[in-house]
This record gives sequence, structure tokens and C-alpha cells, in this order.
Amino acid sequence: MGIDTYEVAPLFAEPYFRADIGYAISDEQVEFIKNLEMMPNQANLISTNKYIFELPELASMAEAVQDALDTYATEIMGIRQKLYVTQSWSLINNASIGMHGHSHSNSLISGSLYYTDMPEPVASMIFDRHRGYQQIELPPERDRQNIFNTPLNIVTPKKHELLLFSSGLQHFVETNESAEPRYSIAFNTFIKGKIGDLQDVSELTLA
Repeated sequence: MGIDTYEVAPLFAEPYFRADIGYAISDEQVEFIKNLEMMPNQANLISTNKYIFELPELASMAEAVQDALDTYATEIMGIRQKLYVTQSWSLINNASIGMHGHSHSNSLISGSLYYTDMPEPVASMIFDRHRGYQQIELPPERDRQNIFNTPLNIVTPKKHELLLFSSGLQHFVETNESAEPRYSIAFNTFIKGKIGDLQDVSELTLA
């Protein structure tokens, strides 16, 4: 006798956050970022300055990102500690260039900001559920993929959109099939405040 009914329920969920912060981005800032000094970064280009949100010219953008991080910390993570940007840098993917698979070390939540027009077709960000080497691979059949077994998830960004996601997630960017460059800003974060417990002698203050 076979099983006629069964139930499948999620144990955990992996969130990502997206918000439009176009209100904080000016045309002057766009041109400023596009003219930052860049250097080779494997296939694409990365700004020589790895702390661009500390530049006074980008203060409004940095403030909007901080507002989003505050929301993420309280509403998504449910923590009392404060997330703050550690490093931030500009990226350019020219024609026929993508971004290799990677995750972000020494960071809790990472982000991407698409501060200007996205070239068509838009190169998406691909998230891989696997965080390391897989000794046994059992990928689902293409027509049987669902939220529980899919190995990859695709996020297609939009102009002025901010994405936040767990820094430990493996992700890569599709090849830019446009003749125009694909511009973005990436950043890492950590927390300030106390973690642990005083009475449990595990308290640690992170400044």
C-alpha cells in the first residue's frame, strides 16, 4: 500500500533583501563613481579605493545603505546589534565579462548596489545553495526543481536597486552580453554592540 498523502514543510529559509534607493542617488554621484580610478580584478575591474562609501561625495548613498542595513538587522535578522559597512568598492564588468563564483570572508551581510542604468540584456546574479565542495552530487531533474531542491537561484537586478544577502552564500554574475559596461557597487558588513551573555561569561563587545 503506497503513501497517498504527505506533507513537505521548510525547516529554514535563506533571505535576500531588495530595495530601491534611487532617491539617494544623484546624476553627479553616478558620474563621480564611473570616474573612480579602477584596476584589474581577475576578469573585471575594481576600484582602487575599497572604502568608497566613506567619500563625502557619496554620503547620501551611504546613509541610504545604512538605513537598509538597520531594517535588515531588526526586521530580518531580529538582532539588537547594529550592522555597519566595513569595505565598499566599485565594479565594472565590460562586454563579455562576468564574475567568478565567490563568497565574502570576514563579513556577515554583503550587498550590491546598481546605481545606474543596467545594460540590456541584464546580467543576473546567480546564487548557489552549496557553500563548499560537494562530495556527492544529486542534482534534481530540470522539470522537478522546486524551492527545496533547486541548486541555483537567479536574481535580476534593476537600476537603483540595493540587494542584501548572507556573505557566506556562493554567488556569481552572468557574462555581460551587452556592448555597454555593467556598473555596480559591492560592500561588506559586520556588527557593532555586545554579543554573548555577561552571566554566562561569553560576553563580547564589538566596537
